Amino acid sequence: MTGSEEYDVVIVGAGFSGLYAIHRIRQLGLSLRCFEAGDGVGGTWYWNRYPGARVDIESMQYSYSFDEGLQQDWKWPEYFSPQADLEAYANHVADRFGLREHIEFETRVNRLRFDEAENRWHIAAENGRTATAKYVVAACGSLDATNVPAFPGLDTFRGQWYHTSKWPKEGVPFEGKRVGIIGTGSTGIQAVPVIARTAEHLTVFQRTPAYSLPAYNRATDPEYEQAWKANYPDRRAAMFGNFAASYMENEQYRSVFDYTPEERLRILEEAWAARNGLLFMRTFSDIGTSLEANTIVAEFVRGKIRSIVKDPAVAEMLCPKTYPIGAKRICMDTGYFEAYNRDNVTLVDVRADPITEVTPTGLRTTAGEHELDIIVFATGFDAVTGSMTRMNVTGLDGRDLRDKWADGPTTYLGFLVAGFPNLFMIHGPGSPGVLAQMITAGEWQVDFVAGVIADMEAAGRQRIDTAPEWEQRWNLEVEQAAGQTLYNEADSWYVGANIPGKPRVFMIYIGGFDRYKQRCAEQVANGYEGFVFDAPIGASR
Repeated sequence: MTGSEEYDVVIVGAGFSGLYAIHRIRQLGLSLRCFEAGDGVGGTWYWNRYPGARVDIESMQYSYSFDEGLQQDWKWPEYFSPQADLEAYANHVADRFGLREHIEFETRVNRLRFDEAENRWHIAAENGRTATAKYVVAACGSLDATNVPAFPGLDTFRGQWYHTSKWPKEGVPFEGKRVGIIGTGSTGIQAVPVIARTAEHLTVFQRTPAYSLPAYNRATDPEYEQAWKANYPDRRAAMFGNFAASYMENEQYRSVFDYTPEERLRILEEAWAARNGLLFMRTFSDIGTSLEANTIVAEFVRGKIRSIVKDPAVAEMLCPKTYPIGAKRICMDTGYFEAYNRDNVTLVDVRADPITEVTPTGLRTTAGEHELDIIVFATGFDAVTGSMTRMNVTGLDGRDLRDKWADGPTTYLGFLVAGFPNLFMIHGPGSPGVLAQMITAGEWQVDFVAGVIADMEAAGRQRIDTAPEWEQRWNLEVEQAAGQTLYNEADSWYVGANIPGKPRVFMIYIGGFDRYKQRCAEQVANGYEGFVFDAPIGASR
């Protein structure tokens, strides 16, 4: 399809939130189009095909809740699904609900411009496709804009290099290859043990060690599956009322300091043996808020790393010591630390021995050169904001979103940016984003946006915006919530610390998904307080 066409709604992205947005907006009877950069659906689970890629939320709950037939029919082979199963699920949903007909693939949006006279967005894509829409729903993901460090000499490398989020569909053979992987966040931790199985040699370049906990992935137990399918309504209700949009039935103990050292050790040992990483972090109530309590749990985990890794020097390099456990994204692994016991795996500390350049035959650090055939960049993303800013968005008076966010992102309720009317973000900065279970949270956010659009259409309104003072009020709530936790104690991508020059601002609402829902509902119920319309509007919901 070519040429510029007019729609009521344009959706950017056909990941899980974008697919649901197509389904939900279509129910309003509005014309819509979805532009997707890839040639298939799935978003994160379309792009991230790297070895070992899998979800770190149990799949029975990391799934859609909007259709009971879908919940009952779909079968998840494993507790934590690999990328291929998640992509298959996205394709099934697209076909089952007839969503594909609304999507234009291989259409990466690279320009959004608001026309004040028309009250419409002008959308342009890299392939020349153009369109206009009254509303834009940006479902382009929190982890989409890839980050490849600007190492000198990368263009001279004679081998192959890949970023984990742009992995070839046909895969990459490692047999007989000297492989270097840069980055040991959640992606690197999943990829290392898989690459190590077949590579001639794997060199891992680590800047900051990560806390990683066992996933205990396994084949789905039929009784476990049946329990979920028999109780989906109650469990989904619990998820929508949960701080992390997740179902957590494990016991949470009181403060670490309510127990003797012997009792703490027993509790932690039991949790380590039975709870996957995310549940382990809920063992005591004050792990995320008390540095003293956190230190006790962190040292327990460091002890586990030392017990797994046979070389004491390598074990110490793998022990995080500069930030609290959980202040960066907690990782879950299958055999990560065990991989360092292999003869074909070497760990390089690039904080002590920095990478200086890429050479035609490998990587050079301050200590010398590492000859490599393949370089894997597991270096993450310009997270939370990058997927928006790279679309070259301009709002009222031609203001560029990058200028607006030069000192850090500002939003109202994570949905709207002042001066950029009728542009709704899903999982945007100021929302619970990646710190809530993203399919469930995304469903709720899409429903919220659909409700706002329905109210506007019913009232005949043309424009919805917010005001800078309301952005500041919401940003204060975001900052205050983060200030009650240990998240600000780490230089993480949650604060943009992985991107040179990016403002250090905590970008995610950590007050809880349940509290977030409540705050959004309160503002609507209070006559759309904080929202600015071209004329007054009342809530029809």
